Amino acid sequence: MRISHHLLATLACCAVLGACADQGSGIEPRDPHDVQATAPGKAACLKTSPPQNSVGAQATNAARSRAGLAPVRANMLLAEVAAQHACDMATRGVMTHRGSKTKGPGPRVKARGYAPMLTAENIAAGPFDLSRVLSEWNASQGHRDNIMIPQVRDYGIGQAIGSDGRTRFWAAIYAAPR
Repeated sequence: MRISHHLLATLACCAVLGACADQGSGIEPRDPHDVQATAPGKAACLKTSPPQNSVGAQATNAARSRAGLAPVRANMLLAEVAAQHACDMATRGVMTHRGSKTKGPGPRVKARGYAPMLTAENIAAGPFDLSRVLSEWNASQGHRDNIMIPQVRDYGIGQAIGSDGRTRFWAAIYAAPR
């Protein structure tokens, strides 16, 4: 299957060190990078298995190793948070860093008890299996910027399938504990 340029353009990333932070206006503006990928509706919310999370960490570590960076650890708490965000995106049909009740991955991981020094998140929506989404992120400079944050030590990935039964929503969280 050939992936269209438009579909590849639905990949998005954000280092959450201020770029996705609320500027204090009290108004929740729509992020200009949000993509309505499917109609809102019932999503198939999938749990990340430890082997899936390990595969993601291994792909991340291969790229980090080539750059001389320390490896990340597969973290199942971050995988759960990523899977919940993927489910939230799939239910709304929107690829976005903003959650229904959160502004980005930092508040989501903090709510689950992870104390981050920093967080970053890669997201995607499209007909991507695990191998393909990891490959796309490693080939995209913006996504690689998150993968290559030197301080990152923990990693988790999650997915959900949108209401159309075909579109996979992905979220990967990169974090460094305090």
